[in-house]
Amino acid sequence: MKLSDEEGTVTFQGLNRAIAVGLLLLGGWAATCAPWTWGQEVKGQETNRKVKNRVPPVYPELARRMNITGVVKVRVTIAPNGSVKDATLVGGHPVLAGAAMEAVKKWRFEARPDETSETVEFRFDSTQ
Repeated sequence: MKLSDEEGTVTFQGLNRAIAVGLLLLGGWAATCAPWTWGQEVKGQETNRKVKNRVPPVYPELARRMNITGVVKVRVTIAPNGSVKDATLVGGHPVLAGAAMEAVKKWRFEARPDETSETVEFRFDSTQ
């Protein structure tokens, strides 16, 4: 189908392609501009295992729009191989908690012969 006017002809297929490319560019820009968190700390009750791979959480878009800041605490159980076996929310704003939980499950710690527990704190600040 074609739309015609006095200046020229535009096809829906061409218009759809232009919109799709625009949306892809906008999405890519938004993903690279998303603020991150800062101040991720690991506090151990029994021991303090070193973090080998720390994945920072992405600051949620809703939290950024609402200017929500704060600290989220997550209690992690670390398997002997260093992977996160379990993560439990200890405290923090519900809008920020999901991002912290998702990120900490991807963390890797140093291997040890026993299972340990640590508390991880994520500080979310939209100005950082």
